[in-house]
Amino acid sequence: MAKSSNKAIYAVALTLFLGGLGYLIFSGLTEDSVYFLNVTEALAADRTEVRNARLFGKVSPKNLVVTEGKLGASFDLVDKMEGSKSLRVDFKGALPDTFKEDVEVIVEGTFSPDGTVFKAKTLVTKCPSKYEEESKKMEQSKG
Repeated sequence: MAKSSNKAIYAVALTLFLGGLGYLIFSGLTEDSVYFLNVTEALAADRTEVRNARLFGKVSPKNLVVTEGKLGASFDLVDKMEGSKSLRVDFKGALPDTFKEDVEVIVEGTFSPDGTVFKAKTLVTKCPSKYEEESKKMEQSKG
């Protein structure tokens, strides 16, 4: 009698475990997926299906509008490889000090309902190479 009840407990525990694991995998893949795209890939994608995305490229000097107090910007994000392709980005929030023309950025957000503008929630600039060179010099002087 004890052996059959142990088997039932193990079967129930295994079923609950596999059900929970399946739910976590399914919900993780469908709800919180963030695509990492360059501008060319974003322009080619079906923007109605891409809910959340991270885009990377360079800030175009043309049509760059920074709001007063550096609390937002509207700019064209240009593909690093294909400079002729660009996408309009609107960002509302504090801009990094290193944000300027021709700097590489990563923006995360969603497309507007009509798919013409990318509404960024976060904006991160790439660390300028001058800091990388200074860091290498400091490491060499320590070593």
